Formats: sequence, C-alpha cells, structure tokens
Amino acid sequence: MIIDLQNVSYRRNGHMILKNIDWQVEAGEHWIILGLNGCGKTTLLEMINGYIFPMYGGSANVLGYQFGSCPIADLRKHIGWISNALSQNLPVNDTPLEIVLSGKFASIGLWEKVSDADVKEAEAILDKLGILHLKERTYSSLSQGEKQKVIIGRALISNPEIIIFDEACNGLDIFAKRDLYRIIEKLAEENKSIFFVTHNTDEILPIFNKALLIKDGEVHSKGDLKEVIQQENLQDFYGSEVDVFERNDRFFIFAK
Repeated sequence: MIIDLQNVSYRRNGHMILKNIDWQVEAGEHWIILGLNGCGKTTLLEMINGYIFPMYGGSANVLGYQFGSCPIADLRKHIGWISNALSQNLPVNDTPLEIVLSGKFASIGLWEKVSDADVKEAEAILDKLGILHLKERTYSSLSQGEKQKVIIGRALISNPEIIIFDEACNGLDIFAKRDLYRIIEKLAEENKSIFFVTHNTDEILPIFNKALLIKDGEVHSKGDLKEVIQQENLQDFYGSEVDVFERNDRFFIFAK
C-alpha cells in the first residue's frame, strides 16, 4: 500500500476543509480524483505531499512515511506534483533546463550544485518530452503547453513513485491536451502510480481504473472507476440530474 489515510481531517481559518477522509491506494493503481472547485482536492494533495498533517487524531502514511512519527522531508522527492499553482511560482527567467534540474532537490529555483551527469539526465528528459530545443529559453517565453512539459520534466527527474496531475488541462489547447494525454499513457506503462485531479469527466483516460469522488471535503464515493462513474451515483454527487455516456472507454457527462 502506497497511501493509507485513516479518519483524516483538516481545518483552516476555522473552516473544515477535509472531514474524516479514509482512502487506501495500492501500488500500480491509477486514480481519478474528481470534485467541484473548492471541494478540498488541493488540500488533500498538500497532505499527501507532507505539507500539512492530519488533525484530530487522523492517521496518514504515504510511501511508508508515517506522518508524525518519522521525518518526511524526503517524501516530496518521491512524488511528482504537476500543477498550475507550481507553474506560477517558478522563476520566470529560469530556463527549462534549470527548472527540470531543480526537481532533483524539490526546490523552487536551482540553488544546489549539479553534476554533468545531472545535466545529461535533465537533457534526456527534455528530449523525451520533445522540448530539448527549448532548454536555454526563459520559462516566461514558452507557450502554456511547453510550460506544462517543463513542469512534467521537473517531476520526472527524481524518478517519483507517484505522479499527480492537478487540474493539468487548465489553459491547454486541444493539441497540448493531446500531448499531455500521450505523456500520461506512456508514464502509466512505466509502472508509475498516477493520480489525475479534475472536475471534468471527459479528461478521464482509459488507463485510469480507480476513482475517488470528493464532495464538501468528504469522500462521497470511491472504488473501481466504472462502478463509481455511474449516472445514479454522479447525480447524487452533483446534486443534479446528469446524463453519462461512455464511448471508447472515455466518459462524458452533461447537465440536464
């Protein structure tokens, strides 16, 4: 088991953001985390990454790191977190090469000395993502899709066991989305555990086999994807009538 959250709650500014979350993940599973804006998805990710700890007696264990009983400073080196929030915090004048290298140290900005081997590894990742020719450009001069690939490269250089895509399609055009989907499918073949956080069911790729639905900070439902992404369950989840269609192992939802 790579994630074991038991009775996890979290309060911020007097508001309960997570309420009694129970969630277990086995190695090799690929999860969709689905929820409307403000439901607590990002806070849950912050906890998985060890930025915050459970309150009120809850228990969290991620990749063998038991929160509260062992140092978890190194935990983030085993998790690749790809999000637009991270993109906004990166130094705009850093190059893609520098940003990818910074992922080796889980830092914002490159402050550590790197070896020739580190540089070659970063260049190989940029080449794999098809953006090696951009390695000396400034980050601010890149397109949204190119920036997304740089952030993915930053996540990959530490060879993480878990890769989290947090609302990763936001701001991408149809071609950048296509490229992102292809990257995710390739990563799934490399025995990474992939979590994809979204509020759009049409972003659920066939590689995902599990789903966690979060509503108002609580687990609404979880389990096998095709059992969770069902019309009756989603109508209860959204509190509204919806139609759900499956085509080519992809799900599409429409409000009635």
